[in-house]
Amino acid sequence: MSTLRNVLKIPELRNKLLFTLAMIVLYRFGSHIPVPGIDLGSIKKLQDQAAQGGVLSFLQTFSGGAITQFAVFALGIMPYITSSIIMQILAVVIPKLEQWQEQGAVGQRKITQWTRYLAVGIALLQGTGITYLFHTGGGGFGSRGNSTGLDLFGGTYSGARFALVVLTLCAGFALLMWLGEITTQRGVGNGMSILIFASVVSRLPANFATVRAESGTVAMLSIGLMFTALLVAIVFVEQGVRRIPVQFAKRQVGRKMYGGQSTYIPLKVNGAGVISIIFASSVLYLPVILSQVLPTHKDGTSNWGSSVQTWIDQHLVRSTSFTYLLTYGVLIILFAYFYTAIQFDPHKQADQIRKQGGFIPGIRPGYQTERYLAKILSRITLPGALFVAGIALVPAYAIGKSLGNSGGGQQLSFFGISILIAVGVALETVKQIDGQLMMRNYDSFLDAKTKTKASAKGSAK
Repeated sequence: MSTLRNVLKIPELRNKLLFTLAMIVLYRFGSHIPVPGIDLGSIKKLQDQAAQGGVLSFLQTFSGGAITQFAVFALGIMPYITSSIIMQILAVVIPKLEQWQEQGAVGQRKITQWTRYLAVGIALLQGTGITYLFHTGGGGFGSRGNSTGLDLFGGTYSGARFALVVLTLCAGFALLMWLGEITTQRGVGNGMSILIFASVVSRLPANFATVRAESGTVAMLSIGLMFTALLVAIVFVEQGVRRIPVQFAKRQVGRKMYGGQSTYIPLKVNGAGVISIIFASSVLYLPVILSQVLPTHKDGTSNWGSSVQTWIDQHLVRSTSFTYLLTYGVLIILFAYFYTAIQFDPHKQADQIRKQGGFIPGIRPGYQTERYLAKILSRITLPGALFVAGIALVPAYAIGKSLGNSGGGQQLSFFGISILIAVGVALETVKQIDGQLMMRNYDSFLDAKTKTKASAKGSAK
């Protein structure tokens, strides 16, 4: 609260905070404006089917409910996040991208530009796929060819209306991507992360209200206590780092002595953050989405496609299934190691320390330092990955067991992921605010010191 009071006292930071809040309000407003050219009566069916759980519950978690409104921001910011992750992976195997990373700000602008192009392409594919599945009643939103299935166009389908819907979804994503970037430039914190934060947090009140309506106040309070415990645990782990001490040797340049300082390399316990969950969820729900386009009825009877859908719904969607828990947990751990290895390269770090004349006490520079950093990184990633897997699985299993397959239970099965994202973004934003406050205090201190010297010289004269 003291930090917030200090921010409100400084006009520049106060304007940045208000600008960020304005962008969040604009994003939430656009999440409730339906795409032109669709049947508004089908939105109610879409919301009813989302309450039953499945892949829609996961999608609306990251879109802030915009997908069930089929709003202009229905795609959310996930295509850009996916594009950023792909570019980071490609930078490991494509020398040109690695060269751009080493060029500083100029290379970063090129990478950002190509990330935008790739994000728009992904948004075009996702928009086309979602529109087609919603129109045909697939994607887990109704049986294909069944009269109860969802028809997005209300029986008045045409190629022009289909193109209008897809184009609007892509334009909405492009606008949302611009909102995120301008929030980063003129607001507080990372704009893309702020938008994801707003999406996941906006679903929590409605989910708790659903639990209270279906299971009573006691169940809602119990989940609230679990929410608080998870909040404390996530903050504790997210702040945890392993500090690797680094000592720099002294060197003399002319008459001055440089170096001789000691610092440390901070290795976070949860180095991958929520990226491992996003990766694992995407891989886990890929067969769920693909299974919905299989033919499920033939001559009035179920066929192999219906059997595949039934098995996937029972084992890869239901949070109480052993197959779901095992597969999801293993994927989270694997992607945690994978993404951490991309973010922190022991070879580059050891080479950089050696070039700067530094060394880790007790470890020889070069290959020995690389082996030491790789060993520490491998050991510290395991508890972080297990913690993230526990956050994603334990609440989902507990809520699934206590509330069953009701609407509230299915929607809250992702609330552990929501808390992890919300806490991570909130901590990072607070750190940036503290950094700006500290920088302004430092600038004020320098200005005061300069004025003191000037006044002292004036008095001497």
